[in-house]
Amino acid sequence: MNEILAFESNYDSFCDWQSLLAPLVPNLELMKAADVGEPDRVKYAMVWTPPAGFFRRFPNLSWIVNLGAGVDGLVARDDLPPIPISRLSDPQMTRMMVSYVLFAVLRHARDIPRFERAQRRRHWQAIRPRQNSEIQVGILGLGELGAAAAEEIARLGFNTHGWSRSKKCMAGITCHFGDLALLPFLERTEILVVMLPLTKETRRLLGRAQLSALPRGAKVVNVSRGAVIDEAAFIELLQEGHLMDATLDVYETEPLPAQSPLWDIENVLITPHIASVALPASAARQIADSIGRLRAGLPPLNLVNPERGY
Repeated sequence: MNEILAFESNYDSFCDWQSLLAPLVPNLELMKAADVGEPDRVKYAMVWTPPAGFFRRFPNLSWIVNLGAGVDGLVARDDLPPIPISRLSDPQMTRMMVSYVLFAVLRHARDIPRFERAQRRRHWQAIRPRQNSEIQVGILGLGELGAAAAEEIARLGFNTHGWSRSKKCMAGITCHFGDLALLPFLERTEILVVMLPLTKETRRLLGRAQLSALPRGAKVVNVSRGAVIDEAAFIELLQEGHLMDATLDVYETEPLPAQSPLWDIENVLITPHIASVALPASAARQIADSIGRLRAGLPPLNLVNPERGY
């Protein structure tokens, strides 16, 4: 009898995943979770923000794969069984994230938001470009995605710094680590790129004091999780002019509520959490390999530590 992999996501394409996984994994039936008639046959689950109580329905579940890199919403649940959890670690997802970060950094480095505002006023405003080496870009978080982004930013010649909770060494990047190094790191950062996972330690890590440490006129790019930043303090500093511009892909509440002041702040670019998404064509093989490992009694790929939150 075939094993069942239950699929639950309002964002990803079930048909795409089904067509790509079927040839790779024998004796596996991929089903939408709502269509599962025999819950005790479900061995695996592929999920993105499943509803409350979702996992209690499947008593024989042995593995969960999160359809994305960030797992903070998953490990914080009260219905999560004590079984292995994997996240996707797909080179195509990494490239997609890095391209978004490069777009945002280059946009801010070349003062494109100021030209956009000038255009709306029909005002010809020339701003002399600076060399990339004169611009200090700080990457907050040097995990898999943050390190990849930092390397590409440094390759373009920016004065690139990185901060992480533990010590890292990267060629061409000035690395800072630990709580005592955070404020000095922020004080020298003109363009801040937030790429930390959301954990107990990083929730609202960037409060008013930390954001105020950025030089006046700094720009902020957030592609990690909205709750890493104190959103109320962030909005105040944007409105006060301490922060010049921001590119935001993530928010404390998603979808971003219609009443959020962020919608109306002229110097903020809002995108709807699309900096990087799971791509079935490149990630299906990774999931198939993990299932093969589980069947052979081995741990799956890209395991998550729920205690750490990533």
